[in-house]
Amino acid sequence: MTPPTPSPTVTADRRARPHSRPRLVDGRGELSGAVTLALRSGCPPRYAPESVLKADPWGEDLQLALYLLYEPHYRGFDGVDDAREWDPELLRLRQALEARFLHALRCEPYDAPRSVEAAFAPLLVEPVDLSGSLSHHLETDGELWQLREYAALRSLYHLKEADPHAWVIPRLTGRAKAAMVAIEYDEFGAGRAERIHARLFADLMADLGLDPTYGRYLDHAPAPLLATVNLMSLFGLHRALRGALVGHFACVEVTSSPGSRRLAKAMRRCGAGAAAEHFYTEHVEADAVHEQLVRHEVIGGLLADEPDLEGDVAFGCAATVLLEDRLARHIRDAWDGGRSALRTPLPEADAPRRRG
Repeated sequence: MTPPTPSPTVTADRRARPHSRPRLVDGRGELSGAVTLALRSGCPPRYAPESVLKADPWGEDLQLALYLLYEPHYRGFDGVDDAREWDPELLRLRQALEARFLHALRCEPYDAPRSVEAAFAPLLVEPVDLSGSLSHHLETDGELWQLREYAALRSLYHLKEADPHAWVIPRLTGRAKAAMVAIEYDEFGAGRAERIHARLFADLMADLGLDPTYGRYLDHAPAPLLATVNLMSLFGLHRALRGALVGHFACVEVTSSPGSRRLAKAMRRCGAGAAAEHFYTEHVEADAVHEQLVRHEVIGGLLADEPDLEGDVAFGCAATVLLEDRLARHIRDAWDGGRSALRTPLPEADAPRRRG
């Protein structure tokens, strides 16, 4: 397969700038355009209320608008006043968009599991047929340009890895809280800044010739990717969805180790570099331990305290699987058709030479 034609060359800055704020991107429709203009101008967002009701919950406009409205709770945007985080007009729009997104998440999987056992049982067994697995494709047939695209996409998640999950800690008690803090301690480097998983991913990006600056590839990211990041922000920012956030977090940990093993092999086979391979080998062992903790202590402890949240935990898992499957299909459809999976292909001039 021939890589897609790159966009004009942009020199990649391979030094991560951990304190930088991302650039505010242009909108992709009425709603995201209104959010962008509001953040830039300091004025309330101006949009037709009926446009929210008509918006495609999976579409570029709504998903980008949500992402832009969530980002002030993380690092904000360059040139945007920090006080906009709690702007009531922005929050009102966010609430309306969240309602559309949540409704779609609850209605899309018609046979969604209602119990924790039903939600997680399929994830605990390695499928016999891996032909539809994105990580399996990358392990066996992936090319370096595809690994670069995958990393650029995933950077919107991994450069804020563990941050939204930390919001659930004050909402937990006892066993669930203790286990969640133990897992998050590992995610945040166990006291060593250079071991923070987001930092390890920035090192992976540098090995792949990508710019590891936080939020750098937002403009490249299509709606299916934005939805996976918006999901954890949505769950994390709402105490009422604490069970769903635990389900999301558990789903990520349960499925991480096998996928990371395959991606480590893909990085090695393509000669991506030591840091690129190390990010995934680190997750193979760590997430195998985390899987046990999150299933038995975080979920077990939460449901011992609040058994009525079992349906929410199952929903969080099911929603995560749904969005990850949608993203995988988007990427494979693009690659199988010889196209970039990004909205704008990556520049190739700074791509690393194949090693070994």
